[in-house]
Amino acid sequence: MYLFGDPTIWLPFVFAFLMGVAILIYVVLDGFDLGVGVLFPFADGEEKDRMIASIGPFWDANETWLVLAIGLMLVAFPAAHGEILTALYLPVTIMLIGLILRGVAFEFRVKAPAAYKRLWDNAFFAGSLITSLSQGFMLGLYVMGLDWTWGNVGFAMLTAVFLTVGYSFIGATWIIHKTDGGLQFKAVSWAQGGIWGLVLGIGAISLATPFVSDRIFDKWFSFPSILYLSPLPILSGLLVVWLWSMLRRMPFEADARSWLPFAAATALWLLAFAGMAYSFYPYVVPEKLTIYDAASAPESLFIILIGTCIVLPTILGYSVLAYTIFRGKATELRYD
Repeated sequence: MYLFGDPTIWLPFVFAFLMGVAILIYVVLDGFDLGVGVLFPFADGEEKDRMIASIGPFWDANETWLVLAIGLMLVAFPAAHGEILTALYLPVTIMLIGLILRGVAFEFRVKAPAAYKRLWDNAFFAGSLITSLSQGFMLGLYVMGLDWTWGNVGFAMLTAVFLTVGYSFIGATWIIHKTDGGLQFKAVSWAQGGIWGLVLGIGAISLATPFVSDRIFDKWFSFPSILYLSPLPILSGLLVVWLWSMLRRMPFEADARSWLPFAAATALWLLAFAGMAYSFYPYVVPEKLTIYDAASAPESLFIILIGTCIVLPTILGYSVLAYTIFRGKATELRYD
């Protein structure tokens, strides 16, 4: 008799949960710093320095969550890793090019001669845009079952745009929190425009997902499931209204509660992710492979779980430490 029940059941579920948490944290954390890069063309030189300073202590740690999520998929669900990466080989390659360009530009723009600073600013924007569009394209194609048809590619291109605008929105809310003065006023206006892209993106995926398969449609619209799940869209709608109301009244007096738009945006991402996770569970490859079909042997998963219990708290610990130490408004960017 197993101490915790059948490991072929609970171990795949645990790893699917951990992988989902890693993806969600990545989307929120690296989403805002990608969004800051996407907003670069709308800022002047000094404002760009301040925007870089607002993400400088965090962006490396933020990308660690992507590495963790892909690593967990590789070792815990190798069959799914092969299936997904094979289907998404091209956009994944483009995303990696964007991440490399962005990382190089981040470091070079500060130390480059003044004549070349604009070049690296443009490279940072291009890397952020390429990465965001690639991730949005992969999301759309995943939702549509990883099949490369003209209709699915068109939907993926649509979600690429919406996710990029969504990243710019959460990036704008981060700038609202980390800056003040003229840049903060600009960030408020950016967020007021970006929120509608996020809403359209969530709406498009929410409307498309139930029609991917009869199974997902029944999970959402059969009775009484539709009653149990109704709080998700209702809460999402209320969050959008609250966000819009806040943004129209910002900045608050004495810059109080400047963190609220970012917190509300994070909650909106969380609700959207929860709805998507519910739709596709227990499939890790839509309608093809469940987490139980794709999982490694229980003996391997036990060993991996021990390592994860060490690695995950470490990543979480230094992330919390970085956000604690560098809390408050972003200061002048200096490398001397």
